[in-house]
Amino acid sequence: MQKFDYPILYYSVNETTVLGLLPGTGLQVVEKDLKTVKAVLGDYLLKQYKKSGLLPGRHLSNAKITAFDVNVRPSYNDNSVHYPMAGSLQLRLYAVIGNHSGADLECYIPWLEERFAVSQDMSRQVNALLQYTAETALRRLSPEEIFKLKSYDKPGLDRITMRVNTQRSRGWGGFGYRRSFPTLEQLTEQMPMRRPKAARSAVMPESAWEMEDVVNDLAERIAVSRANVIITGSPGSGKSTVLLSAVRHITRNMKNSGLQLSFWRMLAQRITAGSKYLGEWQETCETLIEELQACSGVLWVPDAAQLLLTGGSGPEDSVAAFMQPFLQNGRLQLVGEATPQEVESMKRKLPGFTECFQVIRLPELSEKQVHSILERFAAMALQQQNIGIQPDALKLAWRILHRYYPYEQFPGKGIRFLSRCVSDAVIAESETITASDVVRQFVQQTGFPEMFLRDDMLMETEELARFFQQRIKGQEAAIQRLCRIIKVFKTGLNNPHKPIANLLFAGPTGVGKTAAAKALADYFFGKGRSQTPLVRLDMSEFQSAWQIGRLIGDGREPGQLVREIRERPFSVLLLDEVEKADPAVFDALLNALDEGILTDAAGRVTNFRNTIIIMTTNLGANSGPPIGFAGERSAADSARAAILRHFRPEFVNRIDDIVVFEQLSKAHIQAIAEKELEEFAQREGFISKSLHLTFSERVALHLTETGFDPVYGARPLQRALEREVAAPLAAWLLKRPKLREATLRIDFDGGLKVDVDRQ
Repeated sequence: MQKFDYPILYYSVNETTVLGLLPGTGLQVVEKDLKTVKAVLGDYLLKQYKKSGLLPGRHLSNAKITAFDVNVRPSYNDNSVHYPMAGSLQLRLYAVIGNHSGADLECYIPWLEERFAVSQDMSRQVNALLQYTAETALRRLSPEEIFKLKSYDKPGLDRITMRVNTQRSRGWGGFGYRRSFPTLEQLTEQMPMRRPKAARSAVMPESAWEMEDVVNDLAERIAVSRANVIITGSPGSGKSTVLLSAVRHITRNMKNSGLQLSFWRMLAQRITAGSKYLGEWQETCETLIEELQACSGVLWVPDAAQLLLTGGSGPEDSVAAFMQPFLQNGRLQLVGEATPQEVESMKRKLPGFTECFQVIRLPELSEKQVHSILERFAAMALQQQNIGIQPDALKLAWRILHRYYPYEQFPGKGIRFLSRCVSDAVIAESETITASDVVRQFVQQTGFPEMFLRDDMLMETEELARFFQQRIKGQEAAIQRLCRIIKVFKTGLNNPHKPIANLLFAGPTGVGKTAAAKALADYFFGKGRSQTPLVRLDMSEFQSAWQIGRLIGDGREPGQLVREIRERPFSVLLLDEVEKADPAVFDALLNALDEGILTDAAGRVTNFRNTIIIMTTNLGANSGPPIGFAGERSAADSARAAILRHFRPEFVNRIDDIVVFEQLSKAHIQAIAEKELEEFAQREGFISKSLHLTFSERVALHLTETGFDPVYGARPLQRALEREVAAPLAAWLLKRPKLREATLRIDFDGGLKVDVDRQ
């Protein structure tokens, strides 16, 4: 049996009534005398223990009551305007102070429902802290409530003693676990989780290497000071790992320190995920807090900023606002993670909530520390998986991640990348990860050609030009501009703190602007990727300022642009017909064009530094010679003049290059037709039947005549191909269902002619 003392504070309301309360629990009882009050509260504690295996609240030893005086000037509040009274008022208040497991002092101010804890070495500052806490709480009260406090006499102090058997099967807090916590079990996961016997491919460090001092500081704030903490750092800085290491540190030392803490991790959105009616999520949140109190639980929220965006229509009626009073009076302890931008956003939107937390900023690691972490990870992979990572592979991983992932910090990006390398090695049953494996993994993730990642591979400029010439017809000047961008990137001379390139493609419809964007996307990011590396947005859908939220996001949900780039950060972003967007859209894009980042209203950052931004426009296309076949003079000057007239200078100044596409000649149109016919011959219907197609020159000439429009350029070629070639050929094949393994020679002479050569 073990004995636990609970201090009970009692106050004589009148000659026949006594009010008793247990400090720190919120439990109050009104009975005829102190004996009955103690009996009722003791019976409740015993029933609660029998029901859950846990004692509510905090048991204290050596509890005593102390008096202290505070001066307050009552004021009336009206819409954030304060009307202070003429004079100040001196109040005598009382607090209960006691030891909890010998680890710290806990202080309760019962009439104000305030509590705090201090370590033993700060005991001399208790009186000052009592005054500060009381003065802060009194500012929230009306004059009537303050004058009511003045009428209270000095309370008495007694105790209730609980004797329980702690030798039963042990659970949270050292007591038998017999009660389930349905809300906690539904919304959260208990930490630290026992690591299962997972597949061999799972290799992740369990400690925050090179950040042991931060872990110890965080553990002390959580366990000793019982503070609410937000740990902040850039993506990849190790916030989750540091918190998990602190939780493990606290859990290992609980037996020696006498602590009774449990930790529960939960995403903010889960509180409201199943809510069906008004007020349901508030009930869920309140139940969650009650269950956390019952098991001495600490709530861990990895996306703390999301608490302000979840729940009501704004931060003032969000989950964060609901939790704020519980954080302030110590009934809820919360630890969270956020980026520096998210913390600033939280301060602006709900300062009272943010003030409940101590903020710990993770330091940026030095290059030496990063290499040490990567080496320790390699040692772990060798020990756990029997897979060695060669030193040159580690150095190469650091180099390419340092260059191509500038928006994420080490060690996170290094650990995640090497973990994928280890997983692939396990699947391939390989025992060593080489530099070639690192390159292969990076190509697989980003779509970059291997040439970009290896300094020993030279760029064949003729082959580069030929790649684009096969895809883009009649635009030699544009091809040279695209090749120049690639050459700069290959040599590492591009600015790492902005997008790879910001380009504006100008020219008439149907001259190859979109085709050039697709070709650049395939060359830069198309190696081994199943998903297209081209993100295309039609800017004519954003012609009003209120549609910016749909493009970028409204603070709660990310917009279309943000979702696409977060999913595919290595891509070409094509903003089609950009001149049709509202001018406010251009202002919203300025920072993405200039610094390569876009921060939404919630402080969430989207990075564009591995993106090529291409905008297309038809401005000035009608100012030059007739659209269609090339005239005597270029439309480049008129296009640039129209662009400068339409866009503001600060927008134009963020564009690296304005690429004007020339009008197409008849020879160019015919070359495009021949290219379309080559691609048509590779369709699934022919390949599955082993049919090989050849086209005469007359087919391409016919498509050139019927598929070129003086207004729309080469764009109608696709429709002409479907109408003049695909449809007749489909009808011809349907009459010959058994035709296989043949060469179809296709000609045009007043209609489509097909000859068959058997193989």
